[in-house]
Amino acid sequence: MQTQKVIDHIVNWLKDYATKARVNGYVIGVSGGVDSGVVSTLAAMTELKTLLIEMPIRQKADQVDRAKDHMEDLKSRFPNVESMSVDLTPAFEELYKTFDVKDDLYPNEKLAFANTRSRLRMLTLYYYGQLNGLLVCGTGNKVEDFGIGFYTKYGDGGVDVSPIADLYKTEVYTLAKGLNLVKSIQEAIPTDGLWDVDRTDEQQIGATYPELEKIQKEYGTKTAEDYEGRDKEVFLIFDRMHKAAKHKMEPIPICDIPEEWRN
Repeated sequence: MQTQKVIDHIVNWLKDYATKARVNGYVIGVSGGVDSGVVSTLAAMTELKTLLIEMPIRQKADQVDRAKDHMEDLKSRFPNVESMSVDLTPAFEELYKTFDVKDDLYPNEKLAFANTRSRLRMLTLYYYGQLNGLLVCGTGNKVEDFGIGFYTKYGDGGVDVSPIADLYKTEVYTLAKGLNLVKSIQEAIPTDGLWDVDRTDEQQIGATYPELEKIQKEYGTKTAEDYEGRDKEVFLIFDRMHKAAKHKMEPIPICDIPEEWRN
């Protein structure tokens, strides 16, 4: 990958989009992961106002520390960068008490609460974005957004722009190195940070990002019969998740009313 050309292209795209939209810049949720680290740096490079928000919800200390280290690093490098921490744990705890049901009756409760965390962060970003005249900048990559749908609908999927959604995860890591992100971000193990227990992306998905990328690049041209061994296992994982997440990737279905019925 021609790293510097990709960096310059995304920065110019972000700057042009914000200018045409007549906004002041971007707001980005910083998680301590490589995706948000790369996106926030690219936004900072536009020289437009860039607001970084760390939003812990029952968060692990190492994730919080990485996010804060990254925000401090960017502020030291770019005068247009501002940062803030919004502790959403108290708000989430109130929702938890309000929504809580019996796990044995509703086995999907833990997943629903994980998605609730993501949606709580989304509304926080839009709140501060509107206060400051900023667009919400998404941090999803190509595998997550268009491969397996590994994001929360109207959570981290609720954004105004998606600058790295055409980049595979391995390419995002390449950009992280080219952008000279702090080492802890470059070496961070991918995790969505939405669970009370440590659950990496690989543990949740059952495959690594490089394995998924291989399948995604061939998806639609090959079937399960074209693979064997581990590749076939990953194909079946990708195929299952891709089909289950179609509703996230396609426009909201609209029930069309025949025109002759309007008269």
